[in-house]
Amino acid sequence: MWDKLEKGPFIMIGLADDESHSEPLTAQLDKDQVDTIWFFIGKDNRLAKGGRAMAQFVSKGQDFFACLSGSVVIDNDTAMIDKLWSKQVEAWFPEGKSDPNLALLRFDIDDAELWEADLSLTGKLKMLFGGKIRADEEGSHAVVSNTIV
Repeated sequence: MWDKLEKGPFIMIGLADDESHSEPLTAQLDKDQVDTIWFFIGKDNRLAKGGRAMAQFVSKGQDFFACLSGSVVIDNDTAMIDKLWSKQVEAWFPEGKSDPNLALLRFDIDDAELWEADLSLTGKLKMLFGGKIRADEEGSHAVVSNTIV
């Protein structure tokens, strides 16, 4: 999953409060914390209040899908901000790391459901022209308690 996220780091994430819509954010990955995804957001962002959250990810090639459950909290650890900072982030925060609206959001993943769509050639042809796809022509699906798979 992390390899796929590095190639297309956009995730839809929202609070699991039945009121908030999800929004697209750019994932910031720290290889030392594989069950945590970081996001730079504005302090006025609806996610800044924290709480239970759900995130959905579709890989750039649309062959891998993930639904992640966990919680978000603001964690303005200056060492982590320094570690994750980039020119792309700076484009959103013109005053740099000292921008008064800058917040670092930590998403701690509790569990995930992952799907990999790796259809066989026969399965792809059946999708194009009709026909029942057999189990051995499908991709794979996993429910995991951590994202190291």
